Amino acid sequence: MDLQIDGNVALVTASSSGLGKAAATALAREGANVVINGRDEDRLEEAREEIEEVATGEVVAQPGDLTDADDITALVETAVEEFGGLDHLVTSAGGPPSGPFLETSEEDWYDAYDLLVMSVVRLVKEAAPHLREGDGGTLVTITSRSVKEAIDSLVLSNSVRMSVIGLEKTLSSELAPEVRANAVLPGPHETARIRELVEQAVDRGDYDSYEEGLEDWSEGIPLERIGDPMELGEVVAFLSSPRSSFVNGVSVPIDGGAGASNL
Repeated sequence: MDLQIDGNVALVTASSSGLGKAAATALAREGANVVINGRDEDRLEEAREEIEEVATGEVVAQPGDLTDADDITALVETAVEEFGGLDHLVTSAGGPPSGPFLETSEEDWYDAYDLLVMSVVRLVKEAAPHLREGDGGTLVTITSRSVKEAIDSLVLSNSVRMSVIGLEKTLSSELAPEVRANAVLPGPHETARIRELVEQAVDRGDYDSYEEGLEDWSEGIPLERIGDPMELGEVVAFLSSPRSSFVNGVSVPIDGGAGASNL
């Protein structure tokens, strides 16, 4: 299916690895010109080179910290200066620390809010005028399945990410009709982080093999496996395209059917 985004301009944050990188890859493969972002410049450059191998659009790497307002301004400015505008914004960020409520400090709460919520607030404020100028601007926020069902020992993610969904739903009305806003809610995917966790567990003797560890992570998923990051990336590209032109204000779980919530 041609997603009809060839020549469009997309900015994807936290895209030097993981799900953000998968989203950037999917968009670049469809012909979009993509600005990718991360704090580690070496890893960001490696990601740019890897994405360019499959891209039919151009790929530009712009380092930056999503908790720094000046860096966020620079991200949007880079997209506009390099490509003449901005059609699609995909927001992603690393997860906050795990831990139960009583072991979570006030500083942890403020840090999580700054990373997960204020980064999106600042990005949208900077990007909205440009998204509205084009023909069919989009915003896709990558959050977590934790906004549907609380996950043990992830009080920060369970709580703070809900604000991103409330913001996304509000923006789907306030920025319409020029801009559509949607969210994706990933379950476990075979990112570098999960590979690292499984490999560490194998080294500790918790599992006999990497495959056994992945099978354990897949427990409770009806499809009996965890996701490939590109499976999420392709949904993000679809939501950024005219092919999803009547999809607005939704939150799409991408978890292999693991969630038990009816809504």
